[in-house]
Amino acid sequence: MKPKHQRLTLAVLAIIAVAAAVLLAMWGLRDRAAYFFTPAEVAIGKAQQGAAIRLGGMVKKGSIRQRSDGVTIDFIVTDGSHDVPVVYRGITPDLFKEGSGVVAEGRMRGKTFVADTILAKHDERYMPPQMGNEVAEHAAVKTVQQ
Repeated sequence: MKPKHQRLTLAVLAIIAVAAAVLLAMWGLRDRAAYFFTPAEVAIGKAQQGAAIRLGGMVKKGSIRQRSDGVTIDFIVTDGSHDVPVVYRGITPDLFKEGSGVVAEGRMRGKTFVADTILAKHDERYMPPQMGNEVAEHAAVKTVQQ
């Protein structure tokens, strides 16, 4: 075989190997993919029932309630204009508190979000990028109304 054909064969095999690696990675991670939604997007029905999603926003002040079993908590995630009730069973992160940013991973069941994981942000000024404009617009509307 000529050197030119050998190089072409190696290049084709390399492309096939890379494509196979990408397909295997996508297949392996298909159940871990979770789309990010804000409470406003959940309110208009963008989040599918039972699909794995991430819900991001702020923990509404005065909304955290611990159930009698001592492990389950109920709280509300808000973006300033819409609220989504959340149920979480497990130990919350140390930085999880009212008025702080939160990203919850889980599924919608009816109008309630059932979280499997909670990620709390250390900076109380944290806001998911998709939410930044909505909160700013809500604050501007509130200022104009006053």
